[in-house]
Amino acid sequence: MMSISEFAIPFRYKTDRTSPVRWLFSHTIHHWFIFLVAVIGTIGNAALAAIPAVQFGVVFNTLTSAAPDNAVIRQAVIIILVSQLVRGLFQFSRNFGFEVMAQRMERDVREEFYISLLGKSMTFHSLQSVGDLMARATNDIREVNFLFSPGINQVLGSLNFLFIPLVIGAQINPVLLLAPSIFIVAYFIYIAYYLHILEPITSRVRATFGIMNSRLAEAIDGAETVKAAAQEENEIQLFRKNIKAYRDASVEQGEVEARFIPLLMLALTLGLGLLHALMLFQAGIIELSSVISYFSALSLLGFPTNTSIHSYSQISLGLAGARRLLSIMNTENNLDQNENGFAGTMRGEVAFNNVSFAYAGQKAALKNISFHVHPGQTVAIVGQTGSGKTSLVRLINRTYDPTEGQVLIDGRDLRDWKLDALRSQISIIEQDIFLFSKSIYENIAFGKPGATREEVENAAKSAQAHEFIMELENGYDTVIGERGATLSGGQRQRIALARAFLTDPKILILDDSTSAIDSKTEDEIQKAIKIASEGRTTFIITHRLSQIRWADLIIVMRKGTISEIGTHEELMRISRAYRNLFIEV
Repeated sequence: MMSISEFAIPFRYKTDRTSPVRWLFSHTIHHWFIFLVAVIGTIGNAALAAIPAVQFGVVFNTLTSAAPDNAVIRQAVIIILVSQLVRGLFQFSRNFGFEVMAQRMERDVREEFYISLLGKSMTFHSLQSVGDLMARATNDIREVNFLFSPGINQVLGSLNFLFIPLVIGAQINPVLLLAPSIFIVAYFIYIAYYLHILEPITSRVRATFGIMNSRLAEAIDGAETVKAAAQEENEIQLFRKNIKAYRDASVEQGEVEARFIPLLMLALTLGLGLLHALMLFQAGIIELSSVISYFSALSLLGFPTNTSIHSYSQISLGLAGARRLLSIMNTENNLDQNENGFAGTMRGEVAFNNVSFAYAGQKAALKNISFHVHPGQTVAIVGQTGSGKTSLVRLINRTYDPTEGQVLIDGRDLRDWKLDALRSQISIIEQDIFLFSKSIYENIAFGKPGATREEVENAAKSAQAHEFIMELENGYDTVIGERGATLSGGQRQRIALARAFLTDPKILILDDSTSAIDSKTEDEIQKAIKIASEGRTTFIITHRLSQIRWADLIIVMRKGTISEIGTHEELMRISRAYRNLFIEV
């Protein structure tokens, strides 16, 4: 059974997805206590960093006096030691708080993004690159983590240091506010400009990484096709091109960082500030010890300046990652979950009333389809490749909605059903069987978590899978490779049949699901399908004569329309097209 529903369970709390900043803030407020601890640590760490600058001036003033007072020097040393020990505790709370915050944010964002992906329709997933989604789900979310730590951690931790020279300079002499004030104003103006020019570059870094990852995933998934066509060299060249695009974007980001003007501004501020303080000292306005304290305070500007190079880049990358995540999460679902819809037990009556359907941006795949199936009937759908058989059955469980007309189950329009209630009673086995890299037991029990071993084994016996499973080294506990790569096609399809039988659906859809079963087991599989179809409505897309013959109703598809409909005997008698198809099969 294929689980392809629009997920009905919302994220644990409501988030604001109108912009990356609002979205991240709506996550942050749910961890306000941790954030508050980190901010208190940030403020305390910066405030205590100013104490040594003041005490250095006191010590120098004492040492240069006519009669140095050792008690004053000891007191200054004790104040510095104690203050810096306490500062270490504040710094720990800052770093630890922001790191915990970052990890919790990554956890919550990853969970919300995953829930959102499960909630998207198949229309969405059919248009998305798995590699690009994986890049967003891993690296872009990781960039959100780095946005908080070290990004915001260093930004908030360093911003407080900008104001220490103002406080100390004002205490010494108000005119000493000139140099740090000019630096601070110029610093914030440049940071605004820096983020402005960095935003498109970091967005390009994340986008090119997604493209590179997408192509890598396709090449790995299609490795057999690449080798069979001897296209390794072409794939290497294409991947090299994608790597170059990512490298160029990253180098451009590094180039912008290398031209970080505040580093030059810092050097000029230190020089001009010291010159200004010395001029005041020569004029007899301030003491030499005040010059030392002031210059020590000015030196603290180095921390916010040096950390800004990477911390603001990390914030820009984090926002670019958040923007890419939101672009996926804000994509509208094509199907309404209808949480308040009908959720009763279905009987299995299916009706199509003048149904037409077209995939997005393509011509109609189905045109004016009408038929009626009674509960418990078995319907065989036949036709040439591309005639619309799979498109038709995908409307039954609302993988897609019809563009025109109605599909009804038990007399109710599918859009009137609660979506998960509808799909929980419909089981689909696709031609391309998907199995998880788990044990055979877990794969069979996927649609019914908590199923007993006896229930799983009975389902496997019904699907004629029990015998080959027991021949495996670990039986039902055997872990199969990704997509069931360690099993044959027939074995994969029998496990999928067992998975469907276990859920006991009211409507069973088999999309050419027995195509890979060898002739030796075909009769047993037909018996299993007949047993499984008893008491439930069954749709079978098939070219096998044995399955077509015993169907209660046969629908012949041709170019998206119903060419003929009836029983096998009726169609053999009245339809040349069906007779020809039957003979070809």
